[in-house]
Amino acid sequence: MTRVNVVLLVMLIASSIYLVRVSYDSRRLFAELDKAQSEERSLDLEFERLKTEKQSQATPLRVEKTAREKLQMRSANPAITQYVTYAKAASAPTGGTQ
Repeated sequence: MTRVNVVLLVMLIASSIYLVRVSYDSRRLFAELDKAQSEERSLDLEFERLKTEKQSQATPLRVEKTAREKLQMRSANPAITQYVTYAKAASAPTGGTQ
């Protein structure tokens, strides 16, 4: 009878240790999940902010202002436009057979 009691006691201790370990792992995994979800929310907010900032930077007025101020560009008009004419293919050497 005492052998049975000892075996049952060992099994009880082993199962309680296993239960404690599983509970610890469960809490650890839940904490990691919560941390990952928090990081996901943070990244989503940053993505939305960056998307909004990109849209505001790409407005035609902003692009034109940047081109004028930083790149010293100006609008094209007939007074400053240079036209390039294309030489006809007949005047260029053909490179055919002789």
